[in-house]
Amino acid sequence: MQLSRFTKAAKILNRDLNQCSPVSSDYNNRKFSLSLVAIRCPQTLFLNSFKTKTSLMTDTAKLRIGTRGSPLALAQAHEVRDKLANAHPELAEEGAITVTVITTTGDKILDRALSEIGGKGLFTKEIDDALLGGEIDLAVHSMKDVPTVLPNGMILPTILPREDVRDAFISLKYKSFAEMPAGSVIGSASLRRQAMILNKYPDLKVVTFRGNVQTRLRKLSEEQVDATLLAMAGLNRLGQPDIATAPISEDDMLPAVAQGAIGITIREDDAQGKNWLAALHCETSAIRVAAERAALKALDGSCRTPIAALAEFQDDGSLRLRVSIVRPDGSERLDAERMIAKPDIATAMAAGTDAGEELKQRGGPDFISA
Repeated sequence: MQLSRFTKAAKILNRDLNQCSPVSSDYNNRKFSLSLVAIRCPQTLFLNSFKTKTSLMTDTAKLRIGTRGSPLALAQAHEVRDKLANAHPELAEEGAITVTVITTTGDKILDRALSEIGGKGLFTKEIDDALLGGEIDLAVHSMKDVPTVLPNGMILPTILPREDVRDAFISLKYKSFAEMPAGSVIGSASLRRQAMILNKYPDLKVVTFRGNVQTRLRKLSEEQVDATLLAMAGLNRLGQPDIATAPISEDDMLPAVAQGAIGITIREDDAQGKNWLAALHCETSAIRVAAERAALKALDGSCRTPIAALAEFQDDGSLRLRVSIVRPDGSERLDAERMIAKPDIATAMAAGTDAGEELKQRGGPDFISA
């Protein structure tokens, strides 16, 4: 990572550094240490970076976007805003689009693992309520956070082109899992990542590691753990892909369902919203996500279950779907695969459901909750 890239970030943060914890310079990994300048006070940096683009709420707003408040969520919301403005001249006018930050249950409770909080929609319910209540007109979500069954009166008409689906290995000490000695500690909030690590590297130790991208990287810099994992898509959208020590191949760690995909929900009767969003929709990404989410639904999965899935188009136009379930302690993994010769939404969902039902039958009712 180049030094010049963080010079501007440091200047932006200068007036607020007295409110932030000091940046450590004790690490040999200069690339990561420099990244900490940009993440130490993330809300200030990110919100300032969009200051000239984000309109204040006005009575003349044509479209109100709802989102979580993390830097990554805001990056995604602003990506949607900019795409809409580019596609529709009436939305490019000053104040035509506003962005509303909504705090969700998952954002509020940071001292427990998601699996302990329970339920689905931990990062969506409050946003859904605002949408159905007419407080916002559309909601921007990371699709891996969206429950497979939407509330009545809501639809998900748009999936943006999918980003990199891979997980990122991040460490100040090691280049990969294989280099880590027995007993090394990896921090992750994802049960999928934890279970897959233990399945392949049983001598390593995993601990729960909550927080947004910036918080997790700060904890890593403080040596609370030896390594952590994040989604490459998130790092790319934040403009910080170099933070990754190395991307992890999909063959080595199958990603979460719909990882790297952004989805947009609106009210079912919002004809204008449908028209505006049509220009942003990526059908190939939607087909892939549909297959993966169908498998998740068949398995009755949520953030409490270690389930992975990936649908990929092949050179001949067919779709390959892989689905995995892993016992939480990593002791056993089951895999299923389907090939769809002529994929569309319906055939992709059918294949996903079939693969999910197969794994559910093979694993039994207690496999992913054991």
